[in-house]
Amino acid sequence: MISTTFDRHVVLIVDDMPDNLSMLSDSLDESGHIVLVATDGMSALERLDRITPDLILLDAVMPGIDGFETCRRIKLLKSVSHVPVVFMTGLSETEHVVRGFEVGGIDYVTKPIRPQEVVARIGSHIRTARMMSQTRGVLEHAAHAVIVLGGNGLPLWQTSKASIWLEKYFPAGSAAPAGHKLPAPLQLWLNENLARQRQGGGADADCIAPLVVKQGDSELSIAASLAGQGHGITLLLEEKHAATALTVRASKEAGDDAASASSFDGFRLTPRENDVLMWLGKGKTNRDIAEILGMSPRTVNKHLEHIFVKLGVETRSAAAVLASGMAQPAGGGLLQ
Repeated sequence: MISTTFDRHVVLIVDDMPDNLSMLSDSLDESGHIVLVATDGMSALERLDRITPDLILLDAVMPGIDGFETCRRIKLLKSVSHVPVVFMTGLSETEHVVRGFEVGGIDYVTKPIRPQEVVARIGSHIRTARMMSQTRGVLEHAAHAVIVLGGNGLPLWQTSKASIWLEKYFPAGSAAPAGHKLPAPLQLWLNENLARQRQGGGADADCIAPLVVKQGDSELSIAASLAGQGHGITLLLEEKHAATALTVRASKEAGDDAASASSFDGFRLTPRENDVLMWLGKGKTNRDIAEILGMSPRTVNKHLEHIFVKLGVETRSAAAVLASGMAQPAGGGLLQ
């Protein structure tokens, strides 16, 4: 897959009408964009196997698979699911507009096409997408997890930590790709609170009580932040290990080595993650750990990502500090 790293933004136009393609290509080229063209949905999907554009301008009505089905398939492709899709349509009836949003579109323009308007909207959506991408990169390393919902109530994107926590706390409705619904209990909680906010005239929009889901000694708190009328919703997730934290603290204060040996049990580390964490606590690098445990450095890094999430820490050094204070008996676990 070729990733577009040019300063000029890349726009993929999908339309079966030569006149539309010519007019839009000329307008976008004059405004400084790099233009790619596909004349049907299948051709567009084939192009997306090789290149990731900054935005897709998609005709709703085409021979073969229509624009709605094309967009649905695009949103199932992990490599390009984040790319904004703007529909071009002469179908301005409500059901068609709603369908476009349901399959993952973020906007639509009506035919006959007004090139200047299209260029302006494309520029705005690309800037927003770039900002979201940068924000997502920062949030991936944060202690919390984030899910951003579009105006249609469907997830636009979520951090990897959010995916892991949704799978853990909502196993029957595990994390879905962008454009798919939230787990049913979470969606129900959100819908009920949004309805309550509307009945209250929109007052206290940011005062929705968090949803708390418990599992063993852990709990997941989900808070909703409403950006405003017509805008998206951000869900902020935070995992807490209250009982386990108390166990760790008590074992340290009492100097109880046996308690220390099992104090990470509540974090549900796999045996391999325990091994990686043990050597991390001994100051070993990823390459050292890989050689010791017979795996690749990349696999070690993947284990560490999961370990950070389960421990509720943000950095390698924070995990190492926790690991270095724990004990491991001869049969396995962590050594002090």
